[in-house]
Amino acid sequence: MKDIHEVLRQKQAKYAQLGKQIEMLQQAAEKLREVAPLLAENDDEDNAVLSEVDEASLQPDAMAAKAGANSGASAASKSARPSAPRWP
Repeated sequence: MKDIHEVLRQKQAKYAQLGKQIEMLQQAAEKLREVAPLLAENDDEDNAVLSEVDEASLQPDAMAAKAGANSGASAASKSARPSAPRWP
């Protein structure tokens, strides 16, 4: 049979550990609440960039003409190829 005092000490230690984990999770949740608006702002900017890329891929001739006027025929052929946005 187990000693009641030993069982009580084990339960109290586990309770203290769970309390620390709960506190750490609450702190993480608070930080996420602070960062969420910043991420939402970046998401809006990313969506604007993606819509520009989508528009450019729908009009490759216009992009090629623009690039040719700016930097010659070699740049025009490179920019005419559709390219996916690169993400870090």
